[in-house]
Amino acid sequence: MKNRVQKLMLAIALWLGVMSSVAAFNVETWKTSNGVNVLFVETHDLPIVDVRFTFKAGSSRDGKQYGISRLVNALLVEGTGDSTAEDIALTFESAGAQMSHNSLRDMAWTSLRSLSDPKMLAKTADMFARVTALPSFPKDAIERDRQSMLIGLANRTQQISKVTEDAFFNHVYSDHAYQVGSHGTETTLKDITQDDLKQFHSTYYVGNNANLALVGDLTLTQARQYADQLTQFLKPGRGAPVVAKPKLDMQGKTIRVPFKTTQSHIIQGMPVLTRKDPDYFALYVGNHILGGSGFSSRLMQEIRENRGLVYSVYSFFAPMESHGPFEMALQTSNKQVEEASQLLQQMLEEFIQKGPTDEELEHAQKNITGSFPLKIDSNKKIVDYLSLMGFYDLPLDYLDKFNSNVLAVSNEDIKDAFQRRVKPEQMIRIIVGESS
Repeated sequence: MKNRVQKLMLAIALWLGVMSSVAAFNVETWKTSNGVNVLFVETHDLPIVDVRFTFKAGSSRDGKQYGISRLVNALLVEGTGDSTAEDIALTFESAGAQMSHNSLRDMAWTSLRSLSDPKMLAKTADMFARVTALPSFPKDAIERDRQSMLIGLANRTQQISKVTEDAFFNHVYSDHAYQVGSHGTETTLKDITQDDLKQFHSTYYVGNNANLALVGDLTLTQARQYADQLTQFLKPGRGAPVVAKPKLDMQGKTIRVPFKTTQSHIIQGMPVLTRKDPDYFALYVGNHILGGSGFSSRLMQEIRENRGLVYSVYSFFAPMESHGPFEMALQTSNKQVEEASQLLQQMLEEFIQKGPTDEELEHAQKNITGSFPLKIDSNKKIVDYLSLMGFYDLPLDYLDKFNSNVLAVSNEDIKDAFQRRVKPEQMIRIIVGESS
């Protein structure tokens, strides 16, 4: 009884400690006249504003033009109707601002970090709005970035980690929007035209397909004004169609990919988790115990520390708009591939059958909730979370309730979720290396 009371008191203390910092995040939200969903958190610790656009414009929207989403996003900073790439860079540099951009499987994004001084922010916000909404796609820049991506593709074939990752997605998501990542393919990249790029941008970089996260040294009134300025050039457009569900009842198999190396890489997994999945917290906490907590995880302790079979081993869920994968991965010497792979499978099956111990669950919950304040201790980290909340339509109290949701997970919740959702017999295993 005493132990239970102590655990309860610890949980309450952890929850109150984190909530004291999270409670200050009053998330304001509204829509602009052209359909952009805006999330804003006011902070005045630093005279800085962080801005991030997210669009449903990642590689899952490439269709058969693999790589077009990455090429579009890369070209945003190469010019607008009245500004060259040099003009754009100089505008941000002269104001001490930073712009970044990228394209992933689900989303494409553009980010701005600027001083909150009204003159500086007005200048950088205007350029950021133009770069995001009005790219000119100069032909010389298209060819330069195309060649850069083709070189990147060639380099991927020489990196065992990339070869393993590509083979995994190719087989797990066969004939699905997640099959080919934003790096594209050589054939499709060579065929993409300037008109294709303009069409993709005009379809997906639009208000009703956008979320805007704002964090920093602004009042709510100022934030509304800057949101209007940042979104002024976006046409309303339409939201992107929902990414289809991948095949979830696949037949498990092992695929071996030859690669000259002394250290084989293994990934096994299957599609499991969406961002809004009701099993998210049970699976997240469970995986922290199984293979998501570094050297304290079961997999690392047994397969590396006790058996000495691997250089690294881990597992994770990658929740996405549709069913992102559960992955287990390890690197081992060629002669130990079979032993390490069998032990990995054995430990997964045992975890699914029995779940975690009370001690493992308590340690995981302490670890996750105790480290949570570090994940929200800067404007940049907060804007990252707001972007995820907006893009995946998570509740506005997601940050407020994160730790309480973690602490609410029980052993039975974890065991039940893993038994229903993780099927070892359906997993695809990729082994990249040389046969021993």
